[in-house]
Amino acid sequence: MENEEPQEWQDYEDGLALLPDDGKKHFFDDKKNVRKVIRILFICCAILFLLDAVFLFEHKHLNFAEGEFPAEGWFGFFGFYGFVACVLLVLLAKHVMRTLLMRKEDYYDE
Repeated sequence: MENEEPQEWQDYEDGLALLPDDGKKHFFDDKKNVRKVIRILFICCAILFLLDAVFLFEHKHLNFAEGEFPAEGWFGFFGFYGFVACVLLVLLAKHVMRTLLMRKEDYYDE
């Protein structure tokens, strides 16, 4: 094993490089496990959303001064706010940051 040469990475046209297959079966190699994790995440989101509905009529301690930002007390506000913030971060990274940070393909060859 000591004299064994390392396997080369597999290069693909779209710029991805995959590590060589080590022969082991990992947890996320099975599509059933991926589906299980996604279902668990959806269930957790649904439970949190329903808990917000259960405590809808209970007084919420708002983060800001009373009346300064009343939307904080709305049903599902933080879930909606988090979703919109996540989408905006992805769009910002894809369009704005990519144009600022992207280098030419032969940047390191120059």
